[in-house]
Amino acid sequence: MKRIPTLAMVLLLTVSGADLLPSGSTKKTAFGGSPGLFAQNSTAEREAALSAESSLPVRRIALFSSGVGYFEHSGAISGPSVLVLSFDANAVNDALKSLTIGDPAPGSSPSVSYPSEETLERTLESLGVDLSGNPGTAEIFAAQRGAEIEISAPNPLRGRIVGVELRNLPDPGTSDPRQEAFLSLFTAEGIRLIALKDIVSFVFTDPTLTADIKRALDLIAAHRASRTRTLTLSLNGNGNRNASVSYVISVPVWKVSYRLDLGRPQPLFQGWAIVDNDSDTDWTNVELSLVSGRPVSFIQQLYPPYYYTRPTLPLSIAGTAQARSHAPGYGRNEGVRISGAMAVAESAVEMDERAEVFYDSDKLAAARPRASPPSPSPATVGAVQAAASGYAAGDQFAFTVKNPVTLNRRQSAMIPLVNGNVEAVKTLILSGTRALGGTIHPELALELTNTTGIKLPPGPVTVFDGGTYAGDALIEFFGENGKRLISYGEDLSVNASAVASVDRLVSTVTVTGGVMTITRRQIYKRTYTVQNNSGEARRLIIEHPIIGGTSLAEPASPLEKTGSLYRFLQNLPARGELSFMVQEESPILERITLTQIRLESMVSFSTSQEIPPRIRTALARAVELRQRADAAKQALSDLQTRNTRLMADQDRIRNNLGAVGNDSDLGREYMRRMTELDRDIDGLSKEIDRAAALVQSSQKDLEEYIAGLKL
Repeated sequence: MKRIPTLAMVLLLTVSGADLLPSGSTKKTAFGGSPGLFAQNSTAEREAALSAESSLPVRRIALFSSGVGYFEHSGAISGPSVLVLSFDANAVNDALKSLTIGDPAPGSSPSVSYPSEETLERTLESLGVDLSGNPGTAEIFAAQRGAEIEISAPNPLRGRIVGVELRNLPDPGTSDPRQEAFLSLFTAEGIRLIALKDIVSFVFTDPTLTADIKRALDLIAAHRASRTRTLTLSLNGNGNRNASVSYVISVPVWKVSYRLDLGRPQPLFQGWAIVDNDSDTDWTNVELSLVSGRPVSFIQQLYPPYYYTRPTLPLSIAGTAQARSHAPGYGRNEGVRISGAMAVAESAVEMDERAEVFYDSDKLAAARPRASPPSPSPATVGAVQAAASGYAAGDQFAFTVKNPVTLNRRQSAMIPLVNGNVEAVKTLILSGTRALGGTIHPELALELTNTTGIKLPPGPVTVFDGGTYAGDALIEFFGENGKRLISYGEDLSVNASAVASVDRLVSTVTVTGGVMTITRRQIYKRTYTVQNNSGEARRLIIEHPIIGGTSLAEPASPLEKTGSLYRFLQNLPARGELSFMVQEESPILERITLTQIRLESMVSFSTSQEIPPRIRTALARAVELRQRADAAKQALSDLQTRNTRLMADQDRIRNNLGAVGNDSDLGREYMRRMTELDRDIDGLSKEIDRAAALVQSSQKDLEEYIAGLKL
């Protein structure tokens, strides 16, 4: 589980807010990683913060079901003060996003400073030997060109670093060369090349560089060992006053579990909240609220510095400026005055007013009213009394524990939330979806009515009946006077099954404008059969899944409806059987253009018993006209095919005639056959014209007849 911040706060009395950082330091210096900043984040400072925790302790905690917690510190301070808040590194973004300071001192303008996430890297980069980025020996040497070192390779050698170079050397084991790094060192005898693999040890002769290496290693070790990050709050007001600091951070989600005892004259409903203090700080006498709701909550990376990439432009002195033209303006209004300065001044006043409201704890409290919980009326039933009272908190619902809570670090606790009576009616629930898969047993269930007077968050319910455990159930958010079904087992003495079928029936048929419109009803039937083998009658709720796009036809109305289910209430007799049918319907509209469908489809419609007799008779006449039109089209097609064949023969004979000539006997025979073909083609053309006219007239008769139908 992710750790949440240590909720430690220290109150350090100072002469002024300038003592927050070393002399001359600013927020920019802190981000730059000054040595003093890291010294302030030492173990000694953290121990001082813990020892002074009581100066401004945690007074109020509100845990939300969304996984965040609101923490409020408050206490008395005097004069200018510095507060140090310690957080786990993972929670700093949340703290920066939600931190609120209440300081009623007149003219107070608190400030917050903290070491940047880049402090370590920036500090390492500023040292003489840069160890940021985990450099190797070759990179360290390359960065220290000109520095003097003493090496052992293995003989001692002293000189100044010229550079590091890579050389390709033959590899005895392969034909490919291998690269090896060499240190180029300027010595008294000249420049020497030493393979890095031969260097046993080295030391910089400059003590400053050696000290920087030691300091860099100390910083790296300290940063790795600590997950704590601190925010330093400087309150520069004067006088004795009560100050407060609050923030929202990630915490373990608080949980709830319920117990339902059915063995009493009135069912007893008891709820417990499970709270985890996963921090490294004890909660001592805090006002604890548990809030149920679903607020928007997110993490934004505010702690790490963010740099915007800007374009690089050439210097204005580099070359000459590019020549360009300017389009003329129009509609110029000389009466416009510049009011930017006034706007800035007004904005500054508004900012000052907002700042005063933000930092004034009295005004802050007025702007953030708390809903006072109603006077609780403790339940008189049961040995456990509710330890929390519930009340509306905006659009959410909060439980505030009546007595201050003390919970040690890394400990969890169970706190009674509700202890009262509810209305519970035993019933069986039959799932229509499960029943289609075969024979099943309905679920043992309860229909609960929330008469506790408070809203209840979701959670598991342990059901007891007859003085013993009966089963477990789950309950969703349960509003006041709301009703919920919960199931906690199966009734093995009851068997159930379901059979489904689908029918299509024609409702209406109309013909107008050559279009036949058929309206059908798609009927979905599901019959439930339930057999009770016990000697007791049962109250049964059948949950029937709603088929999309349908309406309920039978029975007329359900007991209730959800987004996906109908619920029907039935009485199941002792040692009896129940048959229950649910029928849903959906309309299906079919539009058919009669002149465009096939003849087989038209014949089918004209003989279908689903079509009314009057329309069948009209369609039968349309079938006759369609058959006549189709016969005329076929006759025309046959004539056209014959004509095409004759013309193909004529073309073939003409080609042969051109090959043998007109004077030969064969040529004269070809001429005779050409004459006969011309005579046949001329006669066939007249038949084609008559057939085409018949096609046109028969098609016209069909179309006019169909267009004139209004049935």
